[in-house]
Amino acid sequence: MKATILRQFDLPDLPSASGIEVVGDTAYIIGDDSPFLYCFDARALKPNGRITLFETVHFSSGRLPKNLKPDLECLTAVPATGGDAALLVCGSGATAEREKGFWVTLPKQAGAGATVYPLSLSSLYTALRKVLPKSVVLNLEAAAATTTELLLFQRTVGSGAGNLLFRLPLQEALEFIQHRSSQLPVIQTQFYQLPAIAEKPAGFSGATTYKEKLFVTASVEDTSDPVADGEVMGSFVGVLDLAKRSDQPLQTRFTQLILPNGQPYRGKVESITVRREIAPQRYELLLVTDDDAGGSTAVLVELAT
Repeated sequence: MKATILRQFDLPDLPSASGIEVVGDTAYIIGDDSPFLYCFDARALKPNGRITLFETVHFSSGRLPKNLKPDLECLTAVPATGGDAALLVCGSGATAEREKGFWVTLPKQAGAGATVYPLSLSSLYTALRKVLPKSVVLNLEAAAATTTELLLFQRTVGSGAGNLLFRLPLQEALEFIQHRSSQLPVIQTQFYQLPAIAEKPAGFSGATTYKEKLFVTASVEDTSDPVADGEVMGSFVGVLDLAKRSDQPLQTRFTQLILPNGQPYRGKVESITVRREIAPQRYELLLVTDDDAGGSTAVLVELAT
């Protein structure tokens, strides 16, 4: 595989981009330091509005304080009642403040308003913690949905022991998350062996499904703290085979993200979406990045698998 950056887009006034999803002609982006869901034209990456997820008085500096933010890291498109499109937004779960989420029903017509419903994810996150390895702190960094499953990705920085995927039956999970059912969905786990840079293991950072394929990103930071940031060393793009299951960590197909000159890209990729399939086994991707100082970019990538 080969993943080459073709172009970079600045995302001004969008702090700490953490998730991206394309629905129709719109790219939706969340930031883990922001109370908004940002809307962009999916082709030109030009802003065309934003949706308020929650009200706060702590955004006056342009970034939510680390100890107060819900740390919205997970964003995925999911089917809604009546066939409408919807987005599920989830916090990382690394602290009690980060056990919040939002269900966003998207408008059928351009210019119509989206509907936002707040979610408490505490019960689900308590169940996820019970199946984590000892000493591993819950830290969800990505979400994706297939027609049958909700996929939640754990990121454990500084160690490969906690790089795992939580697999939940989609409809049961959505009913539980939206408090329409008290029945906890069955949680299955799969561990993965991710690549490393300078002996520092990567951790999951983004995921999306496209035509029954699961595309993921992973980044390397020199830290073992799920809350504090560390030096960013690089990022990877990969494709996971959901049909494979094992009691042991599965090998993965990853390639390090490179610049047009062939040099490794040192940025911290936070999320991924597929914009289109260029040709068989060639895809045009949109990734969002976070510089850990409030700045955000999107990068257009060609992936040859």
